Amino acid sequence: MKDPARVLFIATRQIGDVLVTTPLISAARTIWPNAQFDFLGYRGKLDMLKGNPDIHELIETPERPSLWEYMKLFNQLFQRYDLAVITQPSDRSYFFGSIAALRRVGVVVEDTPRSKKNSAWKRAISLHWVPVDYFHQHVIIEKLKLLEPFYQDKGLDLFSYPISVTPPVAEALTPLIQSQIRHPYIVLHPGPLNAYKRWPLSYWQELITSLVNDDYQIILSSSPAKQDLELNDAILSLLSEKVRDSVLNTEGRLSLPQAATLLKDAALYIGVDTSVSHLSAACEIPTIVLFGATPPTNFGPWPNGFIGQKPYQLRARSQIVQNVCILQGPGDCVPCRKAGCEDKADSRSECLDLLTPTQVLEAAQRMLSKK
Repeated sequence: MKDPARVLFIATRQIGDVLVTTPLISAARTIWPNAQFDFLGYRGKLDMLKGNPDIHELIETPERPSLWEYMKLFNQLFQRYDLAVITQPSDRSYFFGSIAALRRVGVVVEDTPRSKKNSAWKRAISLHWVPVDYFHQHVIIEKLKLLEPFYQDKGLDLFSYPISVTPPVAEALTPLIQSQIRHPYIVLHPGPLNAYKRWPLSYWQELITSLVNDDYQIILSSSPAKQDLELNDAILSLLSEKVRDSVLNTEGRLSLPQAATLLKDAALYIGVDTSVSHLSAACEIPTIVLFGATPPTNFGPWPNGFIGQKPYQLRARSQIVQNVCILQGPGDCVPCRKAGCEDKADSRSECLDLLTPTQVLEAAQRMLSKK
């Protein structure tokens, strides 16, 4: 099969889903060194790819395009590419891929008879497809497997190479934030996309107080979303005045490339299951991530340079792989892969309630001693 000259990668989802495509893009560059790579994703979700040396053009689409916007995108994509690499199983991703190229590879969901039936047309229009496994297959491996036939055609073993996530090119911090930083500092990111991934407020209070008492400055990271800003304000309100003087709240003012700059000089990062945790691991600093319902085998931040397909176990109270430490609470139900105990976005998660500050502080001491 002739090597493609133009390839379109498609990830129409969240920021973290975009970042975890970077090993796929790097692997594609290895076998197609002269190809042009473009990337299609949602507007405002592509900052993780800023400065990526393998990407020629970023193509943004609204999450809910109007008819006119669909027509504009159709004209922009129509048969422009030799191959479309569809990294999300959504109908929309496949629609864009079918417009862009005659040859397509993609991921599909077929964990139930119904989903298998619904994905039949996606398999039918794809040269090669990879099934999603939400428990036992890491999302990065899922995406890399889209290239497996192309590697085999060249007599290469895709998974014999080190796998790494590429962070965005760092940008300078604003003078106001830069002037308030003192070393050593630890970055905390308490706010996940959904409430069921939250760790209790009082636990953050205890963690911050202990780290400040150990002479670390604490930098609170957040997205500009109202819920994240309010969460960090609530944590700050629980702190004593003395402790609060050693905490810098970035108030959602950092872009993702600026967050990369902040992370690269940090002594440690501690956060929940969110995109910034993946960014921290990609920046190769000591990283602690608190996992509840989500299986780390599927979406644990990738330890850069790891060779193989399974860096993490499905369940372990603490597991350290290179610069990444995954912490989970107790319980035979962990991880359930539901939206918390009530299986809805605003649910609590008992497993995170039972993941104590003591466990996190012990992990912090271990990770700080490794640096």
